[in-house]
Amino acid sequence: MDPVNGLLNGFAVALQPQNLFWCFLGTFMGTAIGVLPGIGPALTIALLLPVTVYIDPTAAFIMFAGIFYGAMYGGSTTSILLNTPGEAGAMMTALEGNRMARKGRGAAALCTAALGSFVAGTIGTIGLTFLAPPIAELAFIFKPQDYFALMLLAFLSVSVVMGSSKVRGFIALFIGLSLGVVGIDKAGGMQRLTFGVPDLLDGVEMTVVLVSLFAIGELLYVSSRYGKQMPNLNPLAGGIWMTREDWKRSWKPWLRGAAFGFPIGALPAGGAEIPTFLSYTVERKLTRHPEEFGHGAIEGVAGPEAANNAAAAGVLVPLLTLGLPTSATAAILLAAFQNYGLQPGPLLFINSGDLVWGLIASLYIGNLMLLVLNLPLAGLWVRLLFVPRPYLYAGILIFSLVGIWGVSNSWVDLAMMFGVGCLGYVMRVYDFPIAPVLIGLILGPMAEEKLRDALAAGQGDPLTLVSTPLSAGLLAIAFLVVTVPALLQWRRSRRIVEPADAE
Repeated sequence: MDPVNGLLNGFAVALQPQNLFWCFLGTFMGTAIGVLPGIGPALTIALLLPVTVYIDPTAAFIMFAGIFYGAMYGGSTTSILLNTPGEAGAMMTALEGNRMARKGRGAAALCTAALGSFVAGTIGTIGLTFLAPPIAELAFIFKPQDYFALMLLAFLSVSVVMGSSKVRGFIALFIGLSLGVVGIDKAGGMQRLTFGVPDLLDGVEMTVVLVSLFAIGELLYVSSRYGKQMPNLNPLAGGIWMTREDWKRSWKPWLRGAAFGFPIGALPAGGAEIPTFLSYTVERKLTRHPEEFGHGAIEGVAGPEAANNAAAAGVLVPLLTLGLPTSATAAILLAAFQNYGLQPGPLLFINSGDLVWGLIASLYIGNLMLLVLNLPLAGLWVRLLFVPRPYLYAGILIFSLVGIWGVSNSWVDLAMMFGVGCLGYVMRVYDFPIAPVLIGLILGPMAEEKLRDALAAGQGDPLTLVSTPLSAGLLAIAFLVVTVPALLQWRRSRRIVEPADAE
């Protein structure tokens, strides 16, 4: 379908009263959870998966998209006013935003963050609108070896880039792949890692793993470090709007931030951290007021916050067109699609066009809703931090238990929820990344299926995996992703050792 006609049909779906309600609910919840540190969009969507199986798929995904976008917005509020980023992508915003707030310019910082998020989010959504259909059409020419190479690239990229250690990243990936092969092998009919438990014959319930890692593991970690000190709230001083000079210094960083965020967000393991860091660095190089950086430069808020929200739109491009998640939240959205019996990819645009275009159209509407919610209600959002944490964590824990029991009515799932939750806590304590676990769990069985199809078509010849230019190119990139960082680190260590030896 032509993107313009598809978008018009999408607006016809998204503007229905019930879908507008779900969009508003998602943006409202997303902003609230973005404000609360440690409770991000991935955790929230994972918690809602057991509940939303009874909701119309289009309405559910419109709400999920609102949560995703809203969390990107909400993280900037506490970053600026309390120096407490609610989301990883808001860390760079805190550097200059909080200093502006301390100087009495918190309102201007919140304003440029909200407007930058709106501008960049809209630009990113436009990119999604016009790039997604042609990429989806290209996916029809993919062969099994191409899909396998693409998934291998995703595995290696996420494992190498995310986390403080490549070893930890690969261990996390291995855990996810191991959970993904539990159950009956579809090709051979053999039981794998079931340990004689009948409930595991159908495999590990994805919702259980998602809720356990994000809700239980995160709650155990945060609760173990709970402190009773109340946050120190900065007043919204300095007026409620931006000056003419602020506008002049903000609009270019908004556009540059969008240019960084959208393409990097679409890459495997791109995320929001890399484009926000690049945006901050570039703005610091290009500014005409270098003396203000480190003391409250408005460019240091406008650019990173724009990059953060454009990256959110970029993440949806490979997810919707190729079924390839490039972040933890995207992996959970992929699991949500599978819960409804849908597989993101080129056929999704044909078989579920109303859902896809309604989702994309809702992003435009949600962006506008978020602008209205964030500008006048910033003070209200910050006061969510005064909710006693024990009550908040207890509520999330009960919601998790009820949700899992309501879906499966299985004691095995509850026991697995406890076990995986403890594993999530250990991973959090020792700085193991969570995203490789999710991507290994979700993409592992698909990668195994494509590998078998490719080898079957090539009569067992392993060279068939590099028999097409695309598969050979993707595998070459995957090889470089693993080797280049190691070589650079080796060269860096040699440079440190050589001067020491010379002395």
